[in-house]
Amino acid sequence: MVKTVSGRPGRLDSPAGPSSRAPVGFRRRASIFIRRRRLAPYLLILPSAAVIAGLVLWPTIQIAEFSFQNYGLPQLVGSSPAQWVGFANYSQILHDPEFWLSLRLSVLSAAAMVPLTLIVGTLVGLLLSKLGRKMAAFVSSVSILAWATPAVSASVIFVWLATPDGGVVDWFLTKLPAWLGGGAHWAGFSWTNAALPAYALATALVVWTGFPFIAIAVFAGLRTIPAELFESARMDGAGPWQIFWRVTYPLLRPIFQVLFLLSVIWDFGVFTQVFIIIGELGQRDEYNLGIYEYATAFQLPPAYGLASALAFILTIILLIITVGYVRASVREGALR
Repeated sequence: MVKTVSGRPGRLDSPAGPSSRAPVGFRRRASIFIRRRRLAPYLLILPSAAVIAGLVLWPTIQIAEFSFQNYGLPQLVGSSPAQWVGFANYSQILHDPEFWLSLRLSVLSAAAMVPLTLIVGTLVGLLLSKLGRKMAAFVSSVSILAWATPAVSASVIFVWLATPDGGVVDWFLTKLPAWLGGGAHWAGFSWTNAALPAYALATALVVWTGFPFIAIAVFAGLRTIPAELFESARMDGAGPWQIFWRVTYPLLRPIFQVLFLLSVIWDFGVFTQVFIIIGELGQRDEYNLGIYEYATAFQLPPAYGLASALAFILTIILLIITVGYVRASVREGALR
């Protein structure tokens, strides 16, 4: 017993134990759970992931549903019910000779576009690393203008340059000497009446609009390499080609792998440039997969079910390329 301030006897309470602590609030418990489980990074990307899922996942589910249906204009307007046909759309596409022709054109065009874009972009990136700060900023800014030009505008410009009625390309080729392939036979040459010249023009357009991204990425990667490594290689007698393959490329291999994969995805399904260059959908021997899918979906009579199946086939092809390349890259990195 103890005496209180008033002098009356009182009771000495024991120290507060765990049972007498104030209850922890919900926000406090949630904060502790997130910190212990290390969920903060995932919560930060959750809103963006939800938006992407809403914009991509739901249309993908719809396309998957359409690919197993006989879905056309009557089903779109509601005058006729959709008919489930199973894998009939996929079978029809795989037995269509035009599909294999468009696939071949897509593979061949990507085989030309991707290496040329990477080579030109890498050379420009190496050039930027050799320039001064002001000149490098000027050249990179001018190059970005080509990359930022809308695909429609760039395609129209290239069609104007290559028009047979007074185009700059034909005029320049007629002025070249014969030993360089020039001559009067280039006068009035049409670049859109055959697959080879049309895709040659499309390749030049894709390289022109795509190399700035490669160049800036390579230039940024070169800034991370210590200058002492290049100086040591030069002191050992290495030339520019040996320095690139022995020093630059091994250190920038992850960057080149990502750039190669992005270029394959972008160039394999190129649509806008080819669509504007060929000018119309009547020349079916000039279709790549993108044009073939568009023609299947919107030419009369429209076949949205077939186009949806074709879109999934194109997605599967790109997934096979992506997964195979990533696995090969990981295996190579593990071996090294």
